[in-house]
Amino acid sequence: MSAEHAAVYGYGVVGARLPDDQRTDARTAYAAHQARRDAWQRLVSSAGATPSAAAAGYQLPFAVTDAAGAAKLAAHLETRLTTVYADLVTAVTGPQRTAAADALRESALRARRWGAAPTAFPGLPDPATAPTGSPTGPVTGSPTGPATGAAAPTPSPTSPAAS
Repeated sequence: MSAEHAAVYGYGVVGARLPDDQRTDARTAYAAHQARRDAWQRLVSSAGATPSAAAAGYQLPFAVTDAAGAAKLAAHLETRLTTVYADLVTAVTGPQRTAAADALRESALRARRWGAAPTAFPGLPDPATAPTGSPTGPVTGSPTGPATGAAAPTPSPTSPAAS
């Protein structure tokens, strides 16, 4: 869920830097991430746990000053989410696994739409460049927190929230 909070924040930045004719894709992705975040929050709440709250602000992985930077950030967000959801697919079962796999697929498709390089197995490291051992590393997250490779931007208490 933390990764979805970060994606919602990031798409606020993306949308602010795109020209009007490109904002529809950003709005659609923003709404999709809000819906996905809200679904995970309902799941966590129904299990009797308290969902994590969004941070007041997030540190962007690089400066976003124009439309090209905004598209690069969107591709980065989606690519990082594929890693989070690939880890989640391995950590959960049943309907939650299906939801995580659907989210992985959607993020991979959006990443390509924003210009990310194609990958044979979205969310997993390239076998030719991956270190030996576990392909994705230990799973440290769940629907309530980021997994290994959590999506940037990262929480930063000093960063202002996007308007």
